[in-house]
Amino acid sequence: MVEGLLEAERQYLARLLEAIQRCAYFLHASDGKIAWPLAGGTLVIRKKDGELFESLSAINERFAKLQDTLGAAMRHASMLMGEHTDNFLKVLAFHEKIGVIDSISSWQLCRTARNLAAHDYETEYAEIAEHFNALHDLQPLLYQAAGRLLATCATNLGVYPPSEDFTQEFSDIVGPFKE
Repeated sequence: MVEGLLEAERQYLARLLEAIQRCAYFLHASDGKIAWPLAGGTLVIRKKDGELFESLSAINERFAKLQDTLGAAMRHASMLMGEHTDNFLKVLAFHEKIGVIDSISSWQLCRTARNLAAHDYETEYAEIAEHFNALHDLQPLLYQAAGRLLATCATNLGVYPPSEDFTQEFSDIVGPFKE
């Protein structure tokens, strides 16, 4: 029974790792539809362009989803590695120490940028453009962390995504951001 519990936890982490791959894939796809950097003037001219604003909305959503899924997987991996998970700052500190994230402050910067969009309903196009340019510029931090987390889980826990449906595309996305 006890081994079954551990295996269930490992399978849950594996599913989170696949979700990370999927989130990165769809964020990257949405990001690829935009001509970067965005300018406020461009958004004014295209303010009724449904495709553009649907892509921007998808970027907002998928950036948040990737970071949330990364956070859940980091917490779960920490637990399986015997680390304290009662406080997320401890989880972040552990993952900074083992090199999954660059720093706690970079993680918090990503969190702050995505939260601003969730709670600030901006109508100033220059500020909207600035927000999305920031999310675009921060994506490499999440891609790096995602790649490192999957490598850490494989090396330290022997846990891999349960399918290879997104493995090649994920490798192509995170590859340019590897050290």
